[in-house]
Amino acid sequence: MTKIVRFASKSDLERQRLIREARAIYDSIFPPDVPAGGCAHDRSGQPPAREAPAEIKSSR
Repeated sequence: MTKIVRFASKSDLERQRLIREARAIYDSIFPPDVPAGGCAHDRSGQPPAREAPAEIKSSR
């Protein structure tokens, strides 16, 4: 049986590595939203419900 090996140039491998690294950094800064009791891969197209911000009273 013959195995086929796909050639990947060094520049392609470096590009893929940089993309993986950038995604990891992005996810560490902006973690993906995980709905309560849901799955991170569950994307219904609806934004998550958020509470209205509390009023900020000025102390003048």
